[in-house]
Amino acid sequence: MDLNLRKAILSNIATNDQEQLEETIVDAIQNGEEKMLPGLGVIFELIWKQSDETEKKEMIDALEQGVKTTTQG
Repeated sequence: MDLNLRKAILSNIATNDQEQLEETIVDAIQNGEEKMLPGLGVIFELIWKQSDETEKKEMIDALEQGVKTTTQG
């Protein structure tokens, strides 16, 4: 069985509008279920590929701050 998870996830969100995409992200984060992590990873990959270097730097800065905040508590 050849399962391409990335393709399946992209297929599931291909026709979503901005509101639906946001709901998908928010729901995945709020639910905190492990099974949602691959979908968030694919979504992040799409965002990363569409971002310029300044936006990527901002994401890395936000990630660093989030990691520090989470691990200091």
